[in-house]
Amino acid sequence: MLLTEKSREEEKLSFKEQILRDLERVKEQDRREKEVEIPNLTASSSQASSATPSDLEPETSTEELMADSLSVVDKILKNAPSVPPLSSARTDETDDQEEKEIRQPIIDKIEVVESEEPLVEPIHLAEEPVVEPVQPKVEPVELKPEEKEFNDTPTKVAVTYKTEDKKEEITPGMPERVEPVSTESSSGLADAPRRSRRQGATSTKKKSKAKGCLVTVLVLLVLVAVGGYFGYGYVQDSLKPVDASSKDYVTVQIPDGANVQEIGSTLEKSGLVKHGLIFSLYAKYYSHANLKSGYYNLKKSMSTDELIQELQKGGTPEAQAPVLANLTIPEGYTLEQIAQTVGQLQGEFKEPLTADAFLAKAQDETFISQLVAKYPNLLGSLPTKDSGVRYRLEGYLFPATYTIKESTTVESLIDEMVAAMDKAMSPYYATIKEKNLTVNELLSIASLVEKEGAKTEDRKKIAGVFYNRLNAGMPLQSNIAILYAQGKLGQKISLADDAGIDTTIDSPYNVYTHLGLMPGPVDSPSSDAIEASVNQTKSEYLYFVANVEDGKVYFATTKEEHDQNVAEHINSKLPQASSSN
Repeated sequence: MLLTEKSREEEKLSFKEQILRDLERVKEQDRREKEVEIPNLTASSSQASSATPSDLEPETSTEELMADSLSVVDKILKNAPSVPPLSSARTDETDDQEEKEIRQPIIDKIEVVESEEPLVEPIHLAEEPVVEPVQPKVEPVELKPEEKEFNDTPTKVAVTYKTEDKKEEITPGMPERVEPVSTESSSGLADAPRRSRRQGATSTKKKSKAKGCLVTVLVLLVLVAVGGYFGYGYVQDSLKPVDASSKDYVTVQIPDGANVQEIGSTLEKSGLVKHGLIFSLYAKYYSHANLKSGYYNLKKSMSTDELIQELQKGGTPEAQAPVLANLTIPEGYTLEQIAQTVGQLQGEFKEPLTADAFLAKAQDETFISQLVAKYPNLLGSLPTKDSGVRYRLEGYLFPATYTIKESTTVESLIDEMVAAMDKAMSPYYATIKEKNLTVNELLSIASLVEKEGAKTEDRKKIAGVFYNRLNAGMPLQSNIAILYAQGKLGQKISLADDAGIDTTIDSPYNVYTHLGLMPGPVDSPSSDAIEASVNQTKSEYLYFVANVEDGKVYFATTKEEHDQNVAEHINSKLPQASSSN
């Protein structure tokens, strides 16, 4: 049976008082067991009592028994191993539990095993009539220092004492039968586990150390891998645009002699790159060292590669308004073709730049009057509306590349094109006047020369032919003017279309039926065509035919020579496009 937990009053008793009370309880229990003793125990007791009192040792009184027991307990407690302090590794919960166990009496930790067997084995008498019982003597167990140090388990104490019936008495909480254990064997058994614990502790420490090193290495590898991954992602992110959705321009100046690091720093301060250092390292790694100075209009939506491409082009000497788009007008484009090109622009402008808006503004008489007043040298001979021209400004818009800015409008764009033509014609105004020509007449001839020839030398000869025919009172007979009258100039013309040109069309642009020039130019001539028309090659040629297959032009002074050139170089190659004058 297990002894019940002591009450609060019992806890207040001293350790010795608890032992005395427990001994009284055991003694009372023994008296009760005598009354229900089995027959074997009765017989054994009767045999033992047959011995004469003189042969037995006198019974020990209760007071002496208790005194001896207390003496033994005091010695055991004095020599019992102390409980070492708990290691720092233990939790506070363990400390509280251990403290509670220490405060409780040792006897509370001991189980009393109930057994159905008799508490005292029957005594079988030997041949000798009398057996003197020997009082077992309990010696205190001397523990080694190392045992005291490492023994952290509660000490169980075996106490034996005599009863009135000379039975073996057991300490409450211990098994009823206590086998004597020699100090030597007990010490050996105690030493073995302690050595094992020390060796185990050492081995555990070594294993823990090795495991710790392995964990450290693994953690470092993971950190390096994670750092490399996030580092790569960080660099890649730094090369992306600062704001991909931004449409605003930032004007930045790259000074002369600036190195890559300084350029990166300037771009970072302007908010064009996330990290100037990464920009400079990237530019160096890919050998993008040819970055040029000047003023640049750059966007935050540009990637690092796009910024580098812009910086390689070179900036402007002075700051300019940001360019939203570039408009390129090819040489020889008609006004309608120019309008279609403008309508293809993409971007957010001050006002919509559409083809219809462009054509409407080009025919606005109020606007045209403003242009005439602004550019008198160029537009002084501008054909009137009733002259039969399709568009009064046809041929006066210079073919070039124009920058579209945030402030660009249709009106400002047309004005810029007219200004460019005025600039291109400025070197020839005096010569044109000396030739007794008007600017409109010169541009009309140049518009035909632009389409009839490709090389400068041929263009000058073609211009000379036109002047010769005009001076001779002959019609110009140019298919280019007829195609314009038909609205086909600029389109792809097949040989069948060229051969089937209606030379009888009723149009002021029909230079087959009308002598002299058209009412105005039919396209926007290039600077080369203008130059060839002003400084034509003087010759006796009145005819020419051009082979569009190889670009060669064949000239003749007589109609017979011309017909022969047409038969040899054109009619024999009818699958090829041709033009004849």
